[in-house]
Amino acid sequence: MVSRYMRPGVLSLGALPPLALYVHLPWCIKKCPYCDFNSHESRGPVAEAAYLAALRADLEAALPLVWGRRVHSVFIGGGTPSLFSPEAIDQLITDLRARLPFEPGLEITMEANPGTFERDRFKAFRAAGVTRLSIGVQSFDDELLKALGRVHDAAQAHAAVAEAREHFETFNLDLMYALPGQSVDRFAADLDRALAHEPPHLSVYHLTIEPNTLFAKYPPVVPDDDTASDMLDVITERTAAAGLERYEVSAFAKPGHRCQHNLNYWQFGDYLGIGAGAHTKLTFPHRVVRQIRYRDPAKYQAQAMAGQAVAKDEEVPRAQLPFEFMLNALRLREGFELTRFTERTGLPLTAIRKPLEEAEAKGWITRDFARVEPTVRGFDFLNDLQALFL
Repeated sequence: MVSRYMRPGVLSLGALPPLALYVHLPWCIKKCPYCDFNSHESRGPVAEAAYLAALRADLEAALPLVWGRRVHSVFIGGGTPSLFSPEAIDQLITDLRARLPFEPGLEITMEANPGTFERDRFKAFRAAGVTRLSIGVQSFDDELLKALGRVHDAAQAHAAVAEAREHFETFNLDLMYALPGQSVDRFAADLDRALAHEPPHLSVYHLTIEPNTLFAKYPPVVPDDDTASDMLDVITERTAAAGLERYEVSAFAKPGHRCQHNLNYWQFGDYLGIGAGAHTKLTFPHRVVRQIRYRDPAKYQAQAMAGQAVAKDEEVPRAQLPFEFMLNALRLREGFELTRFTERTGLPLTAIRKPLEEAEAKGWITRDFARVEPTVRGFDFLNDLQALFL
């Protein structure tokens, strides 16, 4: 398998980017109507041991692809990973450490939902080796939580954040805006409730109606674009006043609390994804490869135990690399170094010269001989800016 990736090709990549590890735990208590992630209602206790065995088999089959490379960050996502017991998470992290060399003191993030919160559970996840929680609050407004189909209420959300503060040096709050029936004032009150917890990191996402979701089938009435834009103004003003820097389109952090795992995605780093439906992007000397694991948990487990967890495996076409790089790099407030483009794609800068000139003419980026940065206007028109590189 490895020899296929190592054969000569059209690219020449002199150095491999940092490697991250993503682990997908696909179950949740209830599927949210807006969610298009690979998540499945648990309908009873999760068979943790069987899934952990499949993850071990999946990882062992993938090891030859990343042999000798150190892992810079780990992200345990879902689904709702906090449905798994602290003992299972402890076993998972032990299994990962036994098979891969971890950078000292690396960030291990785990997603958690207030609906799975119980006293001392977060403390136990910290003891298991998780260093950073990402809490899917979405709102502190009971009526809006109900409209979003969330299984927790505002009181549970506040209690979960308070416990995370107590046991974790760093954590993230997920918040959403432009929700059904939400006004600017109502959102501002929600944001203030989040900021009152003094989170070191805040991710704020615009509700989007994704295909193949319940909201796509039965669309709710959501705020118009102008109202959503006003909400975004509130976000930028109040996060800045709270000492949170906007370092990515939807991510705000206090100094020293940026999400290292997500930064690696945005800087077009590599990541090995294991678990049902997990995505992988790996760099080799002459090509960049993407993989997707089987999505259905039962099928994934059977295939992983047989050493065949990968459902899709393809080389990224040379012509697609500029867009793939820009789709990530232009999300960062600081943009990217021009040398990084060549280093991560194996392509010359002439491959992006024309779209960069067009973006600069539109006032969407600023650049010099060393780096490219999106402007405030570029952030506002990010989809259009990224599309220039298609």
